[in-house]
Amino acid sequence: MSIAVASSPWSTVSSATAWSVREVSGGQGVEWVLRRNCSMTPRQVMGAYLSLCAVSAVIATVFWWHGASAVLWFAGLELSAVGVAWLVYACHATDRETITVERGVVRVEHRCGRRVEQVRFDPTWLRVEPVGDLVELSAPGGRVRVGRYLRTQYLPALVQELRRAVQWSSGCAPWAGSGREWVTGTQSK
Repeated sequence: MSIAVASSPWSTVSSATAWSVREVSGGQGVEWVLRRNCSMTPRQVMGAYLSLCAVSAVIATVFWWHGASAVLWFAGLELSAVGVAWLVYACHATDRETITVERGVVRVEHRCGRRVEQVRFDPTWLRVEPVGDLVELSAPGGRVRVGRYLRTQYLPALVQELRRAVQWSSGCAPWAGSGREWVTGTQSK
């Protein structure tokens, strides 16, 4: 395993917990991924739910064995309600917004459950503006708002980074380093 250190013009603030940034297209673009802050993955939710079911089933069976059959029905009702709630949670645990800036194109993808919305912009006419608690990207023919999954304190930094990337993408600004160092790991087999 080798480590390469390179200067990058992206992320001038410490936003490691707010979003992830990676270079795409062989270093000819950059991609921001803004994710929902979820403490459990869908697989972990399923494991926790099955554990809850097992414990509740054992307790309800003991009560049923001693003649309290209503406990078994209420346990089933409770587990059904919890199952529906965790199913909704699991469907939205992977929600995210992806903003990709490459030479001549800016793509925004919003995933919410099973629904995916994609928008493409020409960076020459693209405006990046804060609007309330979101960031609006607008150009002739469309607009989209991003930043749903960020805390408001990170929005000014995102606006600054996106503006710089859009300027670079439209050819108005050079690919200049900002002083932040990126460390990437590569594995050789």
